[in-house]
Amino acid sequence: MSLRSVFVFCCAPFAFVLGGGTAMAQDESAASLSQLLGNIETFQADVRQLIVESTGGVLEQSEILFKLKRPNGFYWETIEPYPELIVTDGERLWNYQPDLLQVTVEAWEPERSELAAQLLSGRVDEIEADYFITGGDVGNGNAFEFILEPVDPASLYERVTLYFRGQTLNSIHVDNGNGQRTFWEFFNHEINEPIEDSVFVFEVPDDIELIDNRAAN
Repeated sequence: MSLRSVFVFCCAPFAFVLGGGTAMAQDESAASLSQLLGNIETFQADVRQLIVESTGGVLEQSEILFKLKRPNGFYWETIEPYPELIVTDGERLWNYQPDLLQVTVEAWEPERSELAAQLLSGRVDEIEADYFITGGDVGNGNAFEFILEPVDPASLYERVTLYFRGQTLNSIHVDNGNGQRTFWEFFNHEINEPIEDSVFVFEVPDDIELIDNRAAN
């Protein structure tokens, strides 16, 4: 999985009616989503990722370890089938590929972060500039569903759907414009448990090639 795909999650304005739930306008939906995300300071979970082609066949299944610490700590480690680590401390972003014995480091630019990083960091106000947010309660306070559609019809991503069980993010479903879909399901959640800042700093081993792209930026 590419570095950029980690940060790209990718739906109508006004009211969207969810079966058995409560329809909300754009502002109400955004406020509800912001409230669910707003109390999260740290978030850790195991993630099962499925990438499904338009015909329904599974292109890739991955097991991932995810950690988040606001405002800018982000850790995404693919365990299987192809080990890879993407991590940022809010200043630098490392992409470590152990099979290649190399790590790439870039300057972290928050404005370049796309929907996933913005969502999980709670920056819903920034998302509203580019996406319509609809949805809300679909389970009498026990389940929530939010749908995001891009304002720009030329976007490569058609829709992203976030599902909450209770107050906890349960899964994310991305519909790409080419018919491909990506599913992220979160397990073993740990919310607001302490995470050391050092988790989001990659210490480069001596025997690993370092490619430093910060000068190029």
